[in-house]
Amino acid sequence: MSAPEVDRIAALLARDEIRSLPVRYAAAVEARDVDAMAELFSPHARFGKHGEGPDGLRRSMADSLTGSLFAVILVANHLIDLQDESHGTGQVWAHCYAQTRADGFLEQLIRYEDRYEKLGGRWLFAHRRHRLWYGTAHERSPLAQPVANWPRSQVGVGDIPLADPEFAAWWRSVR
Repeated sequence: MSAPEVDRIAALLARDEIRSLPVRYAAAVEARDVDAMAELFSPHARFGKHGEGPDGLRRSMADSLTGSLFAVILVANHLIDLQDESHGTGQVWAHCYAQTRADGFLEQLIRYEDRYEKLGGRWLFAHRRHRLWYGTAHERSPLAQPVANWPRSQVGVGDIPLADPEFAAWWRSVR
């Protein structure tokens, strides 16, 4: 195998690993799991006034995730540009649906502008910039309705959010 073939294969593997970062980030937000989120970032990633590394991320996400009852982020249109074997940039679009204590049911369209770096054999976020295209609060939450009991009924709250004890307690209080 010639050197250019090895480089192309390495680039394919790098893009595949990088492509999983925003999806894993979305899963960590859904689970409200800051530790899982911290594993996706470089130890020297900066989080503005909150500091750097895992502790900076924890401080940055404390308010956001504490008030979240439910959040799902759909990831799309991920562009990745590799600068070299250990650095890259990218952008990814995300559509977020969230139920919060303070603002009710929210919908956001977000473009993340990312920098990636490979450390210890793993691709990580070196920096992540959240760029809001729009955010809107809905007057009535679609989650404040009866159970769907799928497949009998497709309308109503499904079993996924009700499996979360914190969400289920909120849901019982709004019904």
